[in-house]
Amino acid sequence: MDFEVTYTEEQQRFRREVRAWLEANVGPSILRTPTSVEDNYQRYLELRGLGRKLGAKGWLYATAPAKYGGGGLDVDHAIILEEEVDRFDLSLPPYYDSGGRLGAATIQVWGTEEQKQAFLPPIYTGRVRTWQLLTEPGAGSDLAGVTMPAIRDGDEYVLNGQKIWTSGAHRSNWGWIAARTDFEAPKHKGISMFLMPMDSPGISIRPLINMAGQHGFNEVFLEDVRIPASNLVGQENMGWYQLAVALDFERSSIAGSARARRILDEYIRFARENRAAAEERPEIRHRLSEMSIEIDIAKYLSYRVASMQQTGKIPNYEATIAKMYSSELGQRLSNTGMQLLGLYGQVHPKSKYAKIKGLTERYYQLSVAETIAGGTSEVMRSVAAIRGLGLPRG
Repeated sequence: MDFEVTYTEEQQRFRREVRAWLEANVGPSILRTPTSVEDNYQRYLELRGLGRKLGAKGWLYATAPAKYGGGGLDVDHAIILEEEVDRFDLSLPPYYDSGGRLGAATIQVWGTEEQKQAFLPPIYTGRVRTWQLLTEPGAGSDLAGVTMPAIRDGDEYVLNGQKIWTSGAHRSNWGWIAARTDFEAPKHKGISMFLMPMDSPGISIRPLINMAGQHGFNEVFLEDVRIPASNLVGQENMGWYQLAVALDFERSSIAGSARARRILDEYIRFARENRAAAEERPEIRHRLSEMSIEIDIAKYLSYRVASMQQTGKIPNYEATIAKMYSSELGQRLSNTGMQLLGLYGQVHPKSKYAKIKGLTERYYQLSVAETIAGGTSEVMRSVAAIRGLGLPRG
């Protein structure tokens, strides 16, 4: 991929097509900043409907095989699509169905043809929503420490235990779940991956409210939950390797740089409209300039990952670096917004005094978790050092 991107006429036409379609189909109610649990839920319902429309066009999973309901697009077109979608602060499919993206990638590589026919079309067309159930109270950054047992019982597996920090469990149809199927094997070699119907008897979900007052996370408890053996993805006890590859696809972070660029544009617009305040603090102008450069760096790190995927390579430390940089960039950018807006940066979106629709107050709080979710920055640095630089473990 040429990082000095020059779009062809056909690619520019595709961008115009996507932008026009989004402008016609994304209503103002979806664009508003949620200010309550009820508001957030209503926006979610509207996003579900939009997701199905995108799925019908093959745009929900743009690079997935067309024969299973995906778009069959190349990576260049998929990047254009994701950038345009994020202009509306939608970040599909990660926002819509992160578990579907990871679970579908696993099925596509390791699943049987029967599983592909059964599971992929509903995911790719947006008819179902899937979320990952990976972390446990004792297995967060070290996912190989998963201890939830999945015991074979005839044509079923029986699961008991607890999952935590499952973002979309309360709104999902299926769960992509990691469980231990061999307690005698080394911890990296005894994990298996399953697709689990979230309405299975024995599943209970409890909300975890984040510091921004939003119901994003959950605890999920499983008590004698039975899953058909046909829902085992790939080989038993090979789940760790499936999981590692799927997470590398999660960490391309293209949407993160597109979102950051959109937020920076809002900050620059605010600074231009409030020149007196900005000119009194020249350091703010410097910070905005630095953020613009950093966002370009994040974009090109993501393009590097996408270019590897396009040529059939599996990004590893490259995806890790892109994820780490993008998540830390989010914290630096939100802090820049706080410096720019001053006390207005703390105003809740509901307030009539909120600037930029209260974006900074939400972003500042939510960005705290970005260097933890999907792998902490400390773990990401270790992975990059070991796999990228060849440094010894520990």
